[in-house]
Amino acid sequence: MKKVLQLLLVISMMLISSFSLFAQSIPEDSLYLGQTPPGSTPQIFNLSVTSGHRACERIAITSDGEEIYYGELNGYTPTSYRVRCYKYQDNKWQGPFTVFEGFIAPSLSVNDSIIYMQNNIFYTYYSIRTDSGWSVTKKLLSSNQHLHYFQRTNLNNSFASSYYEGSPTDGNISRVIVVNQDTILQSFGIPLNSSAQENDFYIAPDESYIFFSKNVNGGAGDIYLSFKKDNGKWTNPKNLGSPINKPGAFWEYGQFVSNDNKYLFFTSGGTSMSTYYTYWVRIDALLDSLRHTNFVPYLNYQIPNQSIDSSQSFIYTFPDSTFIDDDGNNTLTYSATLSDGNPLQAWLSFDPITKTFSGTPTETININVKVTATDSANATATCTFMISAVVTGIEESKIKFLKVYTFIKIIQTLLIRQRQSSLQFQKPEYIH
Repeated sequence: MKKVLQLLLVISMMLISSFSLFAQSIPEDSLYLGQTPPGSTPQIFNLSVTSGHRACERIAITSDGEEIYYGELNGYTPTSYRVRCYKYQDNKWQGPFTVFEGFIAPSLSVNDSIIYMQNNIFYTYYSIRTDSGWSVTKKLLSSNQHLHYFQRTNLNNSFASSYYEGSPTDGNISRVIVVNQDTILQSFGIPLNSSAQENDFYIAPDESYIFFSKNVNGGAGDIYLSFKKDNGKWTNPKNLGSPINKPGAFWEYGQFVSNDNKYLFFTSGGTSMSTYYTYWVRIDALLDSLRHTNFVPYLNYQIPNQSIDSSQSFIYTFPDSTFIDDDGNNTLTYSATLSDGNPLQAWLSFDPITKTFSGTPTETININVKVTATDSANATATCTFMISAVVTGIEESKIKFLKVYTFIKIIQTLLIRQRQSSLQFQKPEYIH
């Protein structure tokens, strides 16, 4: 994998001078197949397909806008699928031409010299641009490790979704790195990845933001947006909402953003394949708006369950890093209740300023405590943990008392029985 990535990087640098980045020799009114650009409401981006097929998954557009690549397939799981291409030549759009059979979801390198594609959803293949077209496709990894939606950025970093054996969840957006000749998918972690499924994604060439699809209810998926922070981590994702994400059993996925960051292309469809289309929508204003609106705080680290030693008072302070607010942690306020919403027991107190629990239990307990972090916009995040205590001193006294009490009762019972037996065999005085 290391050799492959190095080779691709060298090829990219050699070819970069052969392409004019962001050149627009094509007339503006002919861009995007001459279709009228949309506003903030998604519109179908019309792409010709073979009968029985739909234009699905991500598309790719060259930096000069003169080539548009897209995939067509006949269903999920597809039995027929291919990458097709429109080309602006001789002052008009020509095509579409079938470029690669048996592949979908094309993605171009920064200088358009390499194209990456999916052979079904699991494996990434690539092809290098030649004078006559494209080279024979090759598998990016020699192993059977799964790479979904592989992309390479301006910063020469590689990313993919972790559809691979041993993945902690079915789809985790990750950085692809090489350590000692081994290819490793290093998950972005929370809050971007979660226990839900994160799969299709688009990362900006400068890595400043990422669009990705998340399946949160087992039946469909929405597109979310996360921004890269100064510390290299990612903000709590925001759902793009309506009208981009449709309610109910609709999937939105297959993201691609135009080079000028104006248009988001994506696939949307429901329970029937006939409902699937490639859409595009203006998103530069939305990007700016979501970057500057409130971020919902999130749980960064689970508060561990607490076992109380009754020989001393209980004191526990959870760290500042437990909850994260991307607007600034100083905006968070804290409260604590039992998990059912009832107040804490009388023996247990919580200081919201120092984030400290303290107290001395008076009986054996097992309680679930819920901590709520609230930001200045009243958005919240919660964490529930258990406090368990066995009040050893009191328990030992109870056991000793029960033992003594039981012993006394046994003695009393024996004495009563002995007395009754003695009376049973004593001759009454009135008998002669």
